[in-house]
Amino acid sequence: MASDLEKAQLMSVLARSKGNWGEKYDRLEHFKRFQNLKEIIKKLSKQGWLIVHDKPNFTGISLNTQFKREIIEFIEKEMPYLKGIIK
Repeated sequence: MASDLEKAQLMSVLARSKGNWGEKYDRLEHFKRFQNLKEIIKKLSKQGWLIVHDKPNFTGISLNTQFKREIIEFIEKEMPYLKGIIK
């Protein structure tokens, strides 16, 4: 079962390392280190926070800019040491 911390970790990687918001996405294979990846993606996309980009050769994921404030608040709640770092 995917924890809130795992969700926050995945979203923080998307937000911080490459700024993957909206149409700017990263390939799913770059996140293999997350044990519950499929479940995390399913829950976050159902919530509307994660956008899944199905391409012919790969699948990409990005954060939904419409929920930027909520996503950042969630990450900061689960990972307080990132407070103020994610823009």
